[in-house]
Amino acid sequence: MITMTSFIELLGLFLLLMLPFLYETNHIFRYYFKFLMYYGIVSFNSIILIPAFLTRPCDVRNLLWASTWCHRVSTLIGLRWELRGKEHLAKDQACIIVANHQSALDVLAQPIGMFNIWHVMNKCTVVAKRELFYAWPFGLAAWLAGLIFIDRVRGEKARETLNDVNRRIKKQRIKLWVFPEGTRRNTGALHPFKKGAFHMAIDQQIPILPVVFSSYCTFLNDKKKILNSGRIVITTLPPVSTEGLTKDDIDVLMDRVRSQMIETFRVTSAEALQRYKPIKRGGIPAASSASTSSSSTTTTVASPGTAATPVADAAVAAAAAVASNSSAYGQPPGYGAGAAKASLLKTL
Repeated sequence: MITMTSFIELLGLFLLLMLPFLYETNHIFRYYFKFLMYYGIVSFNSIILIPAFLTRPCDVRNLLWASTWCHRVSTLIGLRWELRGKEHLAKDQACIIVANHQSALDVLAQPIGMFNIWHVMNKCTVVAKRELFYAWPFGLAAWLAGLIFIDRVRGEKARETLNDVNRRIKKQRIKLWVFPEGTRRNTGALHPFKKGAFHMAIDQQIPILPVVFSSYCTFLNDKKKILNSGRIVITTLPPVSTEGLTKDDIDVLMDRVRSQMIETFRVTSAEALQRYKPIKRGGIPAASSASTSSSSTTTTVASPGTAATPVADAAVAAAAAVASNSSAYGQPPGYGAGAAKASLLKTL
């Protein structure tokens, strides 16, 4: 006779054995499972690291410890990162880093993308919205690691905070990471920038350092609950000097930096998309088959405020095809759901 305890144990064993099957065949399950694993690991590491952070509270060097503990999560959820322009990040100088913002994968204390390059930057901190501080245990650990939380609703208080930080980063040769787009958007385009980062750079006459993450559209679609394995190219462009510039030059400086970032985003995103080679035309949106062309007309990034581009449309189609195990696309070697399953099985 099966007791209730035995039944629960059998049910638990059945669910455990079903995990690899669901992970392999259901992209919605895979999406939530990966994000659950992602947030779980970051939260667990936060709890472990808080006592260590208390030995030197609010010191930006604590983020080096965090990067050592957290960057392995990329392997578990199937993401690979390629850093270009490392020499610009490694330079020991105060600067304002401006980067495009697409997902929680690059904002939650940057545990994925930035934790993979933090050892290169050495002394760096991030401007984040105040709401993240209340997402404990992560928020407390982030504050102890020197993150700068600002209240975006109370503009005057936010400016005072940033002015204090600005003077400190120049004196201590710290890099300050800012997302000038503000709200994250995974649309396959760079959106209009806010001026705050450029005001800060000109105030202290320190350079702007543009960092561009290639599009996440080939592997991430929050609306359709898709999070495949994927490859991201992180490109650090040469620093843009602000010496001799005044507040009157902010618009020109911002347009110059944004134009450079758009061009880099266009090139690296198209490169990432070309790794997904269409095997047959049937059932594939026209944008998908056109995306593998190197023609500039098929890789134009949308103008400010728009989201639809041939590359973005093709990337979304590729992500959907991979998520549904479609035979229409040949996935990049080692980037399919099956490849990530090996990492999953190691955790079970």
